[in-house]
Amino acid sequence: MKKLNIKNSPLLFFGLLVLLFTVKTYIAYNLEFNLDIKNNTQEFLLAINPLSSAIFFMGVALFFSGTGRNRALITIHFLLSFVLFANIMYYRFFTDFITLPVLMQTKNFGDLGGSVAALFKPYDFLYFLDVIIGIVLILTGTLTLKGTIKKRTVAGVFMAAILIFAGNLHLAEEDRPELLTRSFDRNYLVKYLGMYNYHIYDAIQTAKSSSQRVLADGDDITEVENYTKANFGQRNQELFGQAKGMNVVYLELESFQTFLLDYKLHGEEVTPFLNSLTRDKNTFYFPNFFHQTAQGKTSDSEFILDNSLYGLPQGAVFMTKAQNTYQAFPAILKGNGYETASFHGNYRTFWNRENMYKAFGYVHFFDAEFYELTEDNTINYGLNDKPFFEQSMPLLKSMEEPFFAKFITLTNHHPFILKDEDVTLAPGDFGSKTVNHYFQTARYMDEAIQQFFGYLKESGLYENTMVVLYGDHYGISENHNKAMAKVLGKEITPFESAQLQRVPLFIHIPGVEGKQMDTYGGQIDVRPTILHLLGIETTDYIEFGSDLFSEDHKQIVPFRNGDFVSKDHTFVKGVCYDNTTGQEIKKENCQSSNDYVKTTLALSDKLVYGDLLRFYHPTGFTPVDRASLDYTKRNTIVTPLEKQTQLPE
Repeated sequence: MKKLNIKNSPLLFFGLLVLLFTVKTYIAYNLEFNLDIKNNTQEFLLAINPLSSAIFFMGVALFFSGTGRNRALITIHFLLSFVLFANIMYYRFFTDFITLPVLMQTKNFGDLGGSVAALFKPYDFLYFLDVIIGIVLILTGTLTLKGTIKKRTVAGVFMAAILIFAGNLHLAEEDRPELLTRSFDRNYLVKYLGMYNYHIYDAIQTAKSSSQRVLADGDDITEVENYTKANFGQRNQELFGQAKGMNVVYLELESFQTFLLDYKLHGEEVTPFLNSLTRDKNTFYFPNFFHQTAQGKTSDSEFILDNSLYGLPQGAVFMTKAQNTYQAFPAILKGNGYETASFHGNYRTFWNRENMYKAFGYVHFFDAEFYELTEDNTINYGLNDKPFFEQSMPLLKSMEEPFFAKFITLTNHHPFILKDEDVTLAPGDFGSKTVNHYFQTARYMDEAIQQFFGYLKESGLYENTMVVLYGDHYGISENHNKAMAKVLGKEITPFESAQLQRVPLFIHIPGVEGKQMDTYGGQIDVRPTILHLLGIETTDYIEFGSDLFSEDHKQIVPFRNGDFVSKDHTFVKGVCYDNTTGQEIKKENCQSSNDYVKTTLALSDKLVYGDLLRFYHPTGFTPVDRASLDYTKRNTIVTPLEKQTQLPE
């Protein structure tokens, strides 16, 4: 067989790999990602946007000579393919694209265990098939990139890449004005500009955000302060101080969505105990409460609730902003005489909690070192919920009252697996293994929480403890909309998908008459709400949420990507919907709320990126002394515990 040579077939090998890579990426776009293509222009852009990136990056190989050129071309081709595949895997889990700050979180990936393994598909090797083809062509000498390539030819290759990108950007701006200035939604950037150009944009934005702290000064906090004070929700006089002096317990319900409440599977209630709390006489239940997390997921939830600030549009605050100054919920409570602690059945390094908790002012952090972990009582992320609560009680009872204690559950987490002996509910039959088993782990969590309430009563702590239960983020992503349509008996439209971001919020206060609160709110609103119930004024603190019981509370819930849900309208991907009908209405109906959402997200970002709280000194607040906090087991002071129980070795 006659060997094809670049001398008689100029750039044939280069062009073949570019073509294969472009086609592969386009197939992946359609197969793996939900990019919401609405018209022919968007479909055309989706098809061509990998082309400029492939030509540009693979074109770098043309600067090499001899056999090094082929090796460089294949290496670049492989790296681009790896970026594509990494995004595919990340999207399957998080329904999002990787950002540079996320790459700082890779030390957590080893803890993901079965969650990652469950993401692989039998056909995944095909995403590297074109790389294998290229290697075979080189090794057999069938097609290679040999010979001299003129400088003007190389220049022409890069000029082609630039022109294709320029045309791409022009069409994108025509179809989606202000594309690059409205950077909250990564789906838009990938859809219009392509995954590889998006990563370049992400790198620029990351560098820009990193410089903001250096350039910030004390004057920058003024705009943020004025805005938050103008939007402050006055306290509800009737409820202010109703829980004054009580202990506070937060129960963070891993991946728990509101649709589970009162849902019956095989004729059984999935969550009978939590269902009973919705009707409990001492519980305030919020059915229109939404999570507001982004790439940080559970850590975002913690950040939002403790600080009444939004997480970041890229990466997780826990991983990138641990050095910042915060005036967080546990530090505020400590200044009001509370002992504070967080309880978690994983190790303190996971999600950089050790450093962030010190920044927030947690006095104690009871991580996996304080528990007896065995093969029987752990799965995936750490200690199962039932033994977690059981083993936590001696630690909780050792704390001086009043105390604030946060418990982070783990078992109800993707891929939602249980040991056979822990299963008390048959799986669903909805065409998705993930969705089918979600109900089983939710039931397990429900049983664990019921047991915890029992422990509180047995310990004598119950009557003087306010328990706040909340979902941290969604459990079922949009990748499972087909199965969710069977669960709910209706099509999961963009409007319905936004409604599914509801997570429960329960505020249980023994001795206080509760009720169902139909107020629309989000995680950003929890801190001022709880502080007011405790009788602690918040007027001097900067927070972007407001008291859910306040008549001034804005019933607008911003999502991190710029979408929102309000009492009357839902805004998703540039479309305004009427909440009553679920139908699209004129965009003007959402405009004022949209302006509010853009402003509040931008100012929160300005505060976090610039570390502006270092310039702000609220009256009566004692700054956190991080150096005084030590979470290691041997140094954590829990003196009363020694009188009650021996800590597990």
